[in-house]
Amino acid sequence: MTVLTLVKLSYFIAATLFLLGLLRMASPKTARSGIQWAGAGMVLATLATFFLPGLHNIALMIAAIVIGVGLNWVWGKKVAITDMPQMVALFNGMGGGSAAAIGAVELVKASGGEPGHTRFALGLAVLGALIGAVSLTGSIIAWAKLDGRMDKRYAFDGQQYFNACVALTTILAGGMALYTLSMPWIIAFFVLALLLGVLMTLPIGGADMPVVISLYNAFTGLAVAFEGYVLGNEALIIAGTMVGAAGMLLTRLMAKAMNRKISNVLFSNFGGASAEMQEIGGSMKPIEASDVAALMAYAERVVIVPGYGMAVAQAQHKIWELTQRLMERGVKVKFAIHPVAGRMPGHMNVLLAEAGVPYDLIADMDDINPEFANTDVALVIGANDVVNPVAKTDPASPIYGMPILDVVNSRNTVIIKRGKGTGFAGIENALFYADNSRMLYGDGSEMASALVSELKALDGGH
Repeated sequence: MTVLTLVKLSYFIAATLFLLGLLRMASPKTARSGIQWAGAGMVLATLATFFLPGLHNIALMIAAIVIGVGLNWVWGKKVAITDMPQMVALFNGMGGGSAAAIGAVELVKASGGEPGHTRFALGLAVLGALIGAVSLTGSIIAWAKLDGRMDKRYAFDGQQYFNACVALTTILAGGMALYTLSMPWIIAFFVLALLLGVLMTLPIGGADMPVVISLYNAFTGLAVAFEGYVLGNEALIIAGTMVGAAGMLLTRLMAKAMNRKISNVLFSNFGGASAEMQEIGGSMKPIEASDVAALMAYAERVVIVPGYGMAVAQAQHKIWELTQRLMERGVKVKFAIHPVAGRMPGHMNVLLAEAGVPYDLIADMDDINPEFANTDVALVIGANDVVNPVAKTDPASPIYGMPILDVVNSRNTVIIKRGKGTGFAGIENALFYADNSRMLYGDGSEMASALVSELKALDGGH
């Protein structure tokens, strides 16, 4: 058996581990081991690559791997759970940038007269580079928005037409780069592709950001698959195809959960207030922690709705302690999760799993919505846009048509909130003004601790 055959066999085993890992990631109970399986596959594929015949610059490859793994190990250990969406967006962009770099290298080689690739393969290099470059700069803009370094959206008159012209020009420049293999056209193509990623992401509002992260993840996978074909590397082709397919499926599911087409996510300004929105009547009615604790202690059913504010306050552990106290009193408690709650897919599930909340207490939107009418108390902590009733009542609202958690149907709703500000989409929440809603103002973690203390007092201090 030759060395090349062993390498190909290793790639096959790695691909199998990728697939099995992806399957296990579909369930919260097996997701951790799924990541480990896929990671083992990546280690195997990376090590096998070093034994490919004719490989050059091995010292540089080892140095890059050591630096990359070292920096990301430290960053991964230190990153706060609230910053996880930003890290995911940025790392995803790096994958797209790597794919674009492969395309650039192959085009530069071809422009210098180096043989080795057919026009078809170079065409895939151009296509992969285009998708990867868009994913790189688009993900960086998404990171900047999520990290608060940039306003949630930028819009100007005729923006979509301008973006369409840039996109067409980029495709034309890519065609000319492929046809002429001249450096000026190659440089022009990459500059325009990078610019296109920025322009595509600037107008996208905050409410769409989880979908955008997922979509750019799919873009990165496709770019890697194309460049894998160019390099003749089966591991890249298989891994990229899996990431691209999984990313597109997740993007479609999330877009469906928001009742929006993917094209609308990319080409409309979702997430900003409209001057024609209906006025919200009523007022926000405050409540004290002691009253909330009593309300929940003598309830039969309680539903807790977490959002990004819970992540910011790092309140998930106290909320779980509160849940345990209520369950000890015989209260039936569930957690309601909206598909796009937080800043990335599965954000709330990760937080609750970190706190040790059992999976059978966590309910998806479609399962929990019919139960709100029979819920005595709904406790909302940090969620905003995903519980806003205007999504069903105000056609002028930017979030109109987006499925929401029907918290407003509960007998009593308590919202833990630091102030009277709007959510990530930048619009007022009619839930806060509803007759059956009360506002518990304060930091999420402090208010959760206060509720736990009040419950202890009701139990005689135990």
